Amino acid sequence: MRTDVTFLSAGLKLAGHLHTPDGEARGGSPRPAIVVGHPGTGVKEQTSGLYARLLAERGFVTLAFDAAYQGESEGEPRGLEDPGQRVEDLKAAVSFLSTLDEVDPDRIGALGICASGGYALAATATDPRIRAVGAVSAVDMSRQFRLGADGAQDPAVVAGMLAAASEARTAEARGADVQRFPVFPATEEEARAGGPHVHDGWEYYCTPRAQHPRSAKSLTWTSVDHIAAFDAFASVALIAPRPLLLVVGRAAVTSWMSVEAYQKAYGSKELAWIEGASHVDLYDKEEYLTPAVERLDGFFAAHLAG
Repeated sequence: MRTDVTFLSAGLKLAGHLHTPDGEARGGSPRPAIVVGHPGTGVKEQTSGLYARLLAERGFVTLAFDAAYQGESEGEPRGLEDPGQRVEDLKAAVSFLSTLDEVDPDRIGALGICASGGYALAATATDPRIRAVGAVSAVDMSRQFRLGADGAQDPAVVAGMLAAASEARTAEARGADVQRFPVFPATEEEARAGGPHVHDGWEYYCTPRAQHPRSAKSLTWTSVDHIAAFDAFASVALIAPRPLLLVVGRAAVTSWMSVEAYQKAYGSKELAWIEGASHVDLYDKEEYLTPAVERLDGFFAAHLAG
């Protein structure tokens, strides 16, 4: 069953979908729960909601929600990507779940996809209420902006973006409208010219495959300096002794970030490769989604056990 819910994060009302398993838990006891965060520019109606539904079918209470400034959640300007707020949103979601009668507050986990994979690691590192954390196609947004999806980007790219962000701040201070930049190519031809990773993202977000009217197609320029100064992996070592699972596609150009997070972690940690999958394949393609969910199900079932 899916229920529309709202909860506060730093004073902003966030919109979520609460997924609850059918029937009562064994013995009528509260269930384990999982907060599910969406990729950058995503919304709860896309891959985070899909993972939330599939995990609910396996017995977990799950919560997929829109980040502040995005989707149906509050926050101005629209399209702001603020890593600090995104981490706070995940913690606020844990707080919300902790108040529900059907949830055992001592058995709450977190799952992040793409950008939220990085944010979930940062949230878990400093919030011991999160007893286990998983990530799918984990990305640290700062590394992606500074180094590129493949880790080989010319440093001049982010320098130029920071210069543009500072100019946007000045323009807005002088009365201009909020300054934004597009996230995706305008056409399929341009997307294909950007390489398979760019085309995969464009196809997911900009075609009937998974497009949604509330999914952000642009971000504010002020997002750039917020992102560039953030490091999702800086405190990964603090997650231990709680367990960590990183699910990553063998063909994902971003896989180096999951490997780096794994190397920085201590204690119970696992890097689960999904053969043949690209970064975006793990969002919704059944042949890759099914084994990913199975790994997550086994991980959370083991580590959120009563």
